[in-house]
Amino acid sequence: SLGKKHGFEDKTQGTLFFNIARILKVKRPKMFLLENVKNLKSHDKGNTFKVITDTLGELNYKFNYKVVDAINHVPQHRERVYIVGYDTKKFGDDVEFYFPKVPENKPKLSSILEVNVDKKYILSDHLWNYLQQYAEKHKNQGNGFGFGLVDKNSTTRTLSARYYKDGSEILIKRNNSNPRKLTPRECARLMGYDDNYKIPVSDTQAYKQFGNSVVVPVISDIAKEMINTFKRLNGNNGKH
Repeated sequence: SLGKKHGFEDKTQGTLFFNIARILKVKRPKMFLLENVKNLKSHDKGNTFKVITDTLGELNYKFNYKVVDAINHVPQHRERVYIVGYDTKKFGDDVEFYFPKVPENKPKLSSILEVNVDKKYILSDHLWNYLQQYAEKHKNQGNGFGFGLVDKNSTTRTLSARYYKDGSEILIKRNNSNPRKLTPRECARLMGYDDNYKIPVSDTQAYKQFGNSVVVPVISDIAKEMINTFKRLNGNNGKH
Protein backbone atom coordinates (compact mmCIF):
# COMPACT_ATOMS: atom_id res chain seq x y z
CA SER A 1 0.00 0.00 0.00
CA LEU A 2 3.14 2.20 -0.26
CA GLY A 3 2.70 3.24 3.35
CA LYS A 4 -0.75 4.72 2.75
CA LYS A 5 -3.18 4.42 5.65
CA HIS A 6 -6.49 2.67 5.08
CA GLY A 7 -10.09 3.57 5.81
CA PHE A 8 -10.83 6.34 8.26
CA GLU A 9 -7.13 6.87 9.02
CA ASP A 10 -6.65 7.95 5.41
CA LYS A 11 -9.86 9.98 5.04
CA THR A 12 -9.60 11.88 8.31
CA GLN A 13 -5.82 12.25 8.63
CA GLY A 14 -4.83 15.72 9.81
CA THR A 15 -8.25 16.64 11.20
CA LEU A 16 -9.56 16.83 14.74
CA PHE A 17 -12.08 14.16 13.84
CA PHE A 18 -9.18 11.80 13.11
CA ASN A 19 -8.33 11.88 16.82
CA ILE A 20 -11.97 11.31 17.77
CA ALA A 21 -12.17 8.34 15.40
CA ARG A 22 -9.02 6.84 16.91
CA ILE A 23 -10.46 7.16 20.42
CA LEU A 24 -13.70 5.50 19.31
CA LYS A 25 -11.78 2.68 17.65
CA VAL A 26 -9.61 1.96 20.69
CA LYS A 27 -11.98 2.67 23.60
CA ARG A 28 -15.26 1.53 21.98
CA PRO A 29 -17.66 3.61 24.10
CA LYS A 30 -21.24 2.36 23.92
CA MET A 31 -22.45 5.92 23.27
CA PHE A 32 -20.78 9.26 22.67
CA LEU A 33 -21.64 12.96 22.31
CA LEU A 34 -19.95 15.41 19.93
CA GLU A 35 -20.53 19.16 19.49
CA ASN A 36 -19.59 21.41 16.59
CA VAL A 37 -20.62 24.57 14.74
CA LYS A 38 -24.06 24.45 13.15
CA ASN A 39 -22.83 24.57 9.55
CA LEU A 40 -20.89 21.32 9.95
CA LYS A 41 -23.41 19.49 7.74
CA SER A 42 -22.99 21.96 4.85
CA HIS A 43 -19.23 22.50 5.23
CA ASP A 44 -17.27 21.80 2.03
CA LYS A 45 -20.52 21.11 0.16
CA GLY A 46 -21.40 18.30 2.55
CA ASN A 47 -18.15 16.40 2.09
CA THR A 48 -17.01 16.89 5.69
CA PHE A 49 -20.24 15.47 7.09
CA LYS A 50 -20.09 12.56 4.63
CA VAL A 51 -16.59 11.67 5.83
CA ILE A 52 -17.83 11.76 9.42
CA THR A 53 -20.86 9.59 8.57
CA ASP A 54 -18.79 7.10 6.55
CA THR A 55 -16.06 6.93 9.18
CA LEU A 56 -18.48 6.29 12.02
CA GLY A 57 -20.17 3.61 9.91
CA GLU A 58 -16.80 2.01 9.29
CA LEU A 59 -16.31 1.88 13.04
CA ASN A 60 -19.80 0.36 13.53
CA TYR A 61 -21.40 3.48 14.96
CA LYS A 62 -24.61 5.21 13.95
CA PHE A 63 -25.78 8.57 15.22
CA ASN A 64 -28.56 11.11 15.54
CA TYR A 65 -27.88 14.82 15.27
CA LYS A 66 -29.68 18.10 15.86
CA VAL A 67 -28.91 21.81 15.80
CA VAL A 68 -29.75 23.22 19.23
CA ASP A 69 -29.88 26.90 20.19
CA ALA A 70 -28.82 27.51 23.79
CA ILE A 71 -31.07 30.56 24.03
CA ASN A 72 -33.65 28.77 26.20
CA HIS A 73 -30.94 27.89 28.72
CA VAL A 74 -28.82 31.04 28.76
CA PRO A 75 -29.32 34.58 27.40
CA GLN A 76 -27.18 33.84 24.35
CA HIS A 77 -28.04 32.96 20.75
CA ARG A 78 -25.68 30.04 20.23
CA GLU A 79 -26.56 27.34 17.69
CA ARG A 80 -24.46 24.20 17.66
CA VAL A 81 -24.89 20.76 16.13
CA TYR A 82 -24.92 17.89 18.61
CA ILE A 83 -24.16 14.35 17.50
CA VAL A 84 -25.21 11.41 19.69
CA GLY A 85 -23.67 8.16 18.51
CA TYR A 86 -24.19 4.56 19.58
CA ASP A 87 -22.39 1.28 19.04
CA THR A 88 -24.34 -0.85 16.55
CA LYS A 89 -22.46 -3.96 17.67
CA LYS A 90 -23.96 -3.48 21.09
CA PHE A 91 -27.39 -1.99 20.34
CA GLY A 92 -28.15 -2.82 16.70
CA ASP A 93 -29.01 -0.43 13.88
CA ASP A 94 -32.39 0.91 14.96
CA VAL A 95 -31.78 2.94 18.09
CA GLU A 96 -34.39 5.57 18.88
CA PHE A 97 -32.83 8.62 20.51
CA TYR A 98 -34.84 11.78 21.07
CA PHE A 99 -33.18 15.06 21.86
CA PRO A 100 -34.76 16.67 24.92
CA LYS A 101 -37.46 19.26 24.36
CA VAL A 102 -36.66 22.50 26.14
CA PRO A 103 -39.47 24.85 27.23
CA GLU A 104 -39.28 28.26 25.53
CA ASN A 105 -37.74 30.31 28.27
CA LYS A 106 -35.22 32.82 26.87
CA PRO A 107 -33.69 34.21 30.07
CA LYS A 108 -32.67 37.87 29.95
CA LEU A 109 -29.14 39.19 30.08
CA SER A 110 -29.89 40.77 33.45
CA SER A 111 -29.91 37.27 34.97
CA ILE A 112 -26.15 36.89 34.50
CA LEU A 113 -24.86 40.45 35.08
CA GLU A 114 -22.71 41.35 38.05
CA VAL A 115 -23.73 44.30 40.24
CA ASN A 116 -20.34 45.92 40.80
CA VAL A 117 -18.04 45.85 37.80
CA ASP A 118 -14.46 47.10 37.64
CA LYS A 119 -13.93 50.19 35.45
CA LYS A 120 -11.35 48.30 33.39
CA TYR A 121 -14.18 46.57 31.55
CA ILE A 122 -15.57 49.89 30.27
CA LEU A 123 -14.45 50.71 26.73
CA SER A 124 -12.05 53.61 26.37
CA ASP A 125 -13.08 56.60 24.24
CA HIS A 126 -10.48 55.57 21.66
CA LEU A 127 -11.77 51.98 21.31
CA TRP A 128 -15.44 52.97 21.36
CA ASN A 129 -14.89 55.62 18.66
CA TYR A 130 -12.93 53.12 16.56
CA LEU A 131 -15.67 50.46 16.79
CA GLN A 132 -18.35 52.95 15.79
CA GLN A 133 -16.32 54.21 12.82
CA TYR A 134 -15.51 50.64 11.77
CA ALA A 135 -19.18 49.64 11.93
CA GLU A 136 -20.24 52.73 9.95
CA LYS A 137 -17.62 52.04 7.28
CA HIS A 138 -18.83 48.47 6.71
CA LYS A 139 -22.48 49.50 6.89
CA ASN A 140 -21.89 51.94 4.03
CA GLN A 141 -20.27 49.12 2.06
CA GLY A 142 -23.29 46.92 2.59
CA ASN A 143 -21.53 44.56 4.97
CA GLY A 144 -22.93 43.27 8.25
CA PHE A 145 -19.83 43.83 10.33
CA GLY A 146 -20.19 45.76 13.54
CA PHE A 147 -20.42 45.61 17.28
CA GLY A 148 -23.25 43.98 19.22
CA LEU A 149 -24.76 46.47 21.66
CA VAL A 150 -27.32 44.96 24.03
CA ASP A 151 -29.26 46.01 27.11
CA LYS A 152 -30.05 43.98 30.21
CA ASN A 153 -33.44 42.90 28.83
CA SER A 154 -31.90 41.39 25.69
CA THR A 155 -30.01 38.26 24.70
CA THR A 156 -26.53 38.30 23.22
CA ARG A 157 -24.80 37.16 20.09
CA THR A 158 -22.61 34.06 20.25
CA LEU A 159 -19.64 34.46 22.55
CA SER A 160 -16.45 33.54 20.67
CA ALA A 161 -12.83 32.91 21.58
CA ARG A 162 -11.88 36.27 20.06
CA TYR A 163 -13.86 38.16 22.70
CA TYR A 164 -10.64 39.02 24.51
CA LYS A 165 -9.57 41.30 21.64
CA ASP A 166 -12.10 44.10 22.02
CA GLY A 167 -15.37 42.59 23.26
CA SER A 168 -17.18 44.04 20.27
CA GLU A 169 -19.57 41.12 19.71
CA ILE A 170 -21.22 41.64 23.11
CA LEU A 171 -21.20 45.16 24.56
CA ILE A 172 -23.43 46.17 27.46
CA LYS A 173 -25.21 49.50 27.17
CA ARG A 174 -24.57 52.07 29.90
CA ASN A 175 -26.58 55.25 30.45
CA ASN A 176 -24.95 58.22 28.70
CA SER A 177 -21.55 56.57 28.74
CA ASN A 178 -19.34 54.15 26.85
CA PRO A 179 -20.50 50.54 26.90
CA ARG A 180 -18.60 47.81 28.68
CA LYS A 181 -17.47 44.26 28.02
CA LEU A 182 -18.70 41.26 29.93
CA THR A 183 -16.50 40.24 32.83
CA PRO A 184 -15.01 36.72 32.85
CA ARG A 185 -17.54 35.73 35.54
CA GLU A 186 -20.41 36.98 33.37
CA CYS A 187 -18.99 34.97 30.45
CA ALA A 188 -18.95 31.91 32.69
CA ARG A 189 -22.60 32.48 33.56
CA LEU A 190 -23.42 33.07 29.90
CA MET A 191 -22.10 29.57 29.20
CA GLY A 192 -24.12 28.06 32.04
CA TYR A 193 -21.42 27.68 34.69
CA ASP A 194 -22.51 28.35 38.26
CA ASP A 195 -20.60 30.72 40.51
CA ASN A 196 -18.81 27.87 42.29
CA TYR A 197 -16.75 27.43 39.14
CA LYS A 198 -13.31 28.90 39.79
CA ILE A 199 -11.56 31.08 37.21
CA PRO A 200 -7.85 30.79 38.08
CA VAL A 201 -6.51 32.20 34.78
CA SER A 202 -6.03 35.69 33.34
CA ASP A 203 -8.94 37.57 31.77
CA THR A 204 -7.51 36.92 28.30
CA GLN A 205 -7.32 33.17 28.86
CA ALA A 206 -10.75 33.13 30.50
CA TYR A 207 -12.35 34.88 27.52
CA LYS A 208 -10.69 32.42 25.11
CA GLN A 209 -11.72 29.38 27.13
CA PHE A 210 -15.33 30.39 27.72
CA GLY A 211 -15.69 31.38 24.06
CA ASN A 212 -14.60 27.86 23.11
CA SER A 213 -16.69 26.14 25.77
CA VAL A 214 -19.92 24.21 25.45
CA VAL A 215 -23.07 25.50 27.17
CA VAL A 216 -23.21 23.37 30.29
CA PRO A 217 -27.00 22.98 30.74
CA VAL A 218 -27.44 21.98 27.08
CA ILE A 219 -24.86 19.22 27.48
CA SER A 220 -26.41 18.20 30.79
CA ASP A 221 -29.88 17.83 29.25
CA ILE A 222 -28.62 15.76 26.33
CA ALA A 223 -26.46 13.61 28.61
CA LYS A 224 -29.45 12.82 30.83
CA GLU A 225 -31.41 11.68 27.78
CA MET A 226 -28.45 9.57 26.67
CA ILE A 227 -28.41 7.87 30.08
CA ASN A 228 -32.15 7.17 29.84
CA THR A 229 -31.68 5.71 26.35
CA PHE A 230 -28.72 3.60 27.46
CA LYS A 231 -30.69 2.16 30.37
CA ARG A 232 -33.60 1.36 28.12
CA LEU A 233 -31.42 -0.33 25.52
CA ASN A 234 -29.33 -2.11 28.09
CA GLY A 235 -32.27 -3.67 29.86
CA ASN A 236 -31.73 -1.34 32.83
CA ASN A 237 -29.10 -3.63 34.32
CA GLY A 238 -26.36 -1.00 34.26
CA LYS A 239 -23.59 -3.59 33.85
CA HIS A 240 -22.18 -2.27 30.56
